[in-house]
Amino acid sequence: MMHHNKGSRKWQNPGRGQGRSQSQMKENVKTPQRGDNTVPRGVCQTMCPARELHKRESQNRLHRFEMAVGTEKDRRPRADPLRAVKEYSRPAAGKDFANSADLRPPAVLLKTVCYLIDEVASFKFISVYSFVFDRLRSVKQDMIIQRAHGPDCVAILERMVRFLIYASHRLCDEPLQLFDPCINDTHLQENLSWLLDCYANETGPHPNQDEFQALGLLYNLGSHRAMQHIMELPAPLRRAPAIMLAISINRSFLERNPVRLLRCAHRLSFLQACALHRHVTASRKDLLLIYSHGYGSRNCRFPLDALCKLLALEKRLTSTLCQACGVEINADEQVMFSKASFSEPEQEKLCCSLYHNIVAEKEKDLTISSIINGRV
Repeated sequence: MMHHNKGSRKWQNPGRGQGRSQSQMKENVKTPQRGDNTVPRGVCQTMCPARELHKRESQNRLHRFEMAVGTEKDRRPRADPLRAVKEYSRPAAGKDFANSADLRPPAVLLKTVCYLIDEVASFKFISVYSFVFDRLRSVKQDMIIQRAHGPDCVAILERMVRFLIYASHRLCDEPLQLFDPCINDTHLQENLSWLLDCYANETGPHPNQDEFQALGLLYNLGSHRAMQHIMELPAPLRRAPAIMLAISINRSFLERNPVRLLRCAHRLSFLQACALHRHVTASRKDLLLIYSHGYGSRNCRFPLDALCKLLALEKRLTSTLCQACGVEINADEQVMFSKASFSEPEQEKLCCSLYHNIVAEKEKDLTISSIINGRV
């Protein structure tokens, strides 16, 4: 489980120009300012430039999703030009990142992102995450070099943010070699900052803005910068139901009212619940701590069923969480809170995915494609 304050430290001030400059800095790609005649314009109409495709094929560096059908087991598989996607390349001395033939224009980048989401991400997610993540990073790199903006840029960033939020929930308990939450978080914060900058400084309409403003606050719960940004939004946008609910949950978090926070969480959409999920276990632990102080009298007993309802957990998981926090439950299924016996649980005793019920109950029959493309 990621600590609930990690997001607030990463939050970038979404003021004018901040998102793009932060993204540039992180990717170490220096590009001219938008409007400069020297800014390169991509002309590559395929998902992977021909030069890179031939090079990686000759070096036997094709991912299995990029191999021509029937050649996967060959000593040197052939590339499928319709499935190969440009990989991320780290900046280095002597590399020419501004070659127009190797850059994909925004429309092609959007088609590439849609391909990755619709045709690749629908496979077993843990097995394709690193491939999709790398190829989306390459898309972002092409966008930065070209100083991309406009509707295609917004549509790409929205899908990237959804993908990374979904991954932060779906893969949170996977080992580091398969999923690094810190790296995922860094890219999520950068993309979100850039997206909010687009909303603020580019002509709309932006029909999904309320969704992403709310997601930003829920993911960065407790961040004063995130809340300040929300309060500076135009009043009609700030009154959107999704944003009002996110504000209410953030207020509950700041006021240390986990009961109200968990109650409000049931009203979230699936992706909103994914954004909030990294704070939920911490809020449940906080509830037990508060009740250990408030109901810590020697003769006080609290009904287990009532605690299950407050925590929004089934009885088995409530008992597991209580045990991990040093909260005793007697044979009559009564909780005996004690300020002295409460203890901070060891990380390995709290498998975050076991407590995903608030998110899982909303997923139902949703597909990854519909979630990330915003068709829910």
